[in-house]
Amino acid sequence: MKRSVVFVVFFLILGFALAGLYWSQRRPKSTPVSANAILNMAADAQRDVSRVPMHFTRLSDEQEIAIGRELAARYATQSRRLTPEEEGLEKYVTRVGGAVAVHAHRHLPYTFTVLPDHNTFNAFSLPGGPVYIGEGMVDLMMSEDELANVLAHEIEHIDHYHCVERVQLEAKLKNLNLDILGALLQIPIDFWEAGYHKDEEFEADREGMFLAVRSGYSPYGSVDMFERFAKLCDEYVIRAQSPDQELSELAIQSLTGYFRSHPLPSERLAQAKRIIAEQHWEDRKAQKPFRVEYEVHNGEYAK
Repeated sequence: MKRSVVFVVFFLILGFALAGLYWSQRRPKSTPVSANAILNMAADAQRDVSRVPMHFTRLSDEQEIAIGRELAARYATQSRRLTPEEEGLEKYVTRVGGAVAVHAHRHLPYTFTVLPDHNTFNAFSLPGGPVYIGEGMVDLMMSEDELANVLAHEIEHIDHYHCVERVQLEAKLKNLNLDILGALLQIPIDFWEAGYHKDEEFEADREGMFLAVRSGYSPYGSVDMFERFAKLCDEYVIRAQSPDQELSELAIQSLTGYFRSHPLPSERLAQAKRIIAEQHWEDRKAQKPFRVEYEVHNGEYAK
C-alpha cells in the first residue's frame, strides 16, 4: 500500500514537471530548455519521492524552531569571552546572513554564529534557523559575496527541510521521541557538521546561488569558493600538488573531513558555472570587498 502511494506521488510530480515543460515550450517567447535542466528536474522528482514519508509527517515550523533552539543551547559551550576582532567578525557575518535570509522562502528566526577557531573549516546549520561557520572557513574568503553564498547554502539546508528531516530520520533510527526535546540532546554536534546526501548538497548549492543573487550578490562568489576548495582538496587531500600555505594538523583534519562528507569541489564548481550560463549571469562578476568594521574603546568592542 505504501509503495503504491509513493509511485502515485512520483508520477504526479513527473506529470506536473512534464506539463510545465510542455507549456514553457508553447510560450511565444520561450527560453531554451537544456538537457541538463531536464536531468535536474528528473533528479529533483526522484529526490522528492524518496522524501514523501517525511512530507506526510513533517513537523510544524514552531516545532522545528523549538528543536533548533534546544540544540543550539545545548551546543553553546563557548565559555571564553570573544575578542573585539571576533565580535566584529560575528557582527559582520550576522549582517550579511541577515541580508540573505530575508529573501528565503521560509521566514524563520535565522541566527548566525562564528565558531572562533581558525582550524575549523566548515559551516553547518540546525533546524529552525541557527547557522554556524568556522573561522577557518571565513579566513579563506576574499569577498563578501563568497561569504553570502556560503551562508545562503546553509540557509537553503534549513529552507528546504534538509535539517529537520535529518532530525526525523535520526529520531526514528534511535527511537527518540520528537515531542520530548530533551531526548534530542543525544544528537552530537558533529552529526550536523557532516555533509548531507549528495543531491541535497547540490540542491543547497543551486538554491543558495539563486538566494544570493536575489539578495544582490554575485554568483561568482560561489565559483570562487569552489575553485579555492578544489585547490585545497588537491593540495591537502588528494595531495597532487605542494601546498601553497602551511596549515596545522587540526586544520588539515578539518579540511579532510569537510571534503570527504561533501561532493567533489570540481562537481560543485561545474554545476555553479552551468547555472551561471543557463541564467545568463555572466555579467554579474563584480563583488563586494570582505570588510569587517569595528572599533575598540578601552578594550571593549564598540561598533
